[in-house]
Amino acid sequence: MKRKIVVYKALPADVLSYLTERAEVAEVDGKNRDALVAALKDADGAIGASIRISPDMLEGATRLKALSTISVGFDNFDVDDLTRRGIVLTHTPDVLTESTADTVFALILASARRVVEMAEWVKAGNWKASIGEACFGVDVQGKTLGIVGLGRIGGAVARRAALGFRMNVLYTNRHPNAQAENEFGARRVELDELLAKSDFVCLQVPLTPETHGMIGAAQLKTMKRSAILINASRGPTVDEAALIEALRNGTILGAGLDVFEQEPLAADSPLLSMKNVVALPHIGSATHETRHAMSRNAAENLIGALDGTLAGNIVNPQAVKR
Repeated sequence: MKRKIVVYKALPADVLSYLTERAEVAEVDGKNRDALVAALKDADGAIGASIRISPDMLEGATRLKALSTISVGFDNFDVDDLTRRGIVLTHTPDVLTESTADTVFALILASARRVVEMAEWVKAGNWKASIGEACFGVDVQGKTLGIVGLGRIGGAVARRAALGFRMNVLYTNRHPNAQAENEFGARRVELDELLAKSDFVCLQVPLTPETHGMIGAAQLKTMKRSAILINASRGPTVDEAALIEALRNGTILGAGLDVFEQEPLAADSPLLSMKNVVALPHIGSATHETRHAMSRNAAENLIGALDGTLAGNIVNPQAVKR
């Protein structure tokens, strides 16, 4: 029996061809829950992104051996449940590192220099004379950047900061990052010290029970009043209500956000009316080149997992043993 793969997100033509050469492929609209559940029941593997795959959706999917997400994050899956079922979950942690770090640094620069606000101000016809202090931003070069979570993306941000902008880099991480310390002068500190000393606080952590809401009212009050919060990790790592209050009352200077508690961001969100907020539609890795590379990597991950040859990019290696 030829193995079957369910594709629940549109793929580039060459990536789809790669899969069809190796399996029977069924394309399903991932937003059609019933159709997706039905397709999974006789599938050996599935590939997609941005759709929550809950345990109940896998009941009866007895042939399913592997799921491949076209993302580095995997909070759309119950990993423990997949492991119990012996279903391997793969992700794409490497290919999006540089483009996502570019987005993070774009948020730092845009927030510090008020790029979006000033561009809209010019387009509105308000530029009548030389600008004054009302249009000033703050420097980035030479400032202190605190990175919460110095993994692949955090390390790429640290490289840009230290080598490109002569920034002092502080970081928190479960383990020391010797490369960042040796090459970029990064210094590992506790979270409270990072928050108190950083001019820019950048979150680069996965969404886990431990990181959910890790930046709340108390943490925001620990930050400098001149500090800017950057979040391009996962929205729920920040208590959004507390952030809105902190931005309103001047507890911190501003925020650059690519992720939110609920996505898409609600049209009536106070964040959209705040001049000290740069809000992006979760574009971290959204370049033509990187998204294509992610799709290809995810497809290769899936085939490797089904063949039993995949050595990396496995979220739950315990499932391989099962």
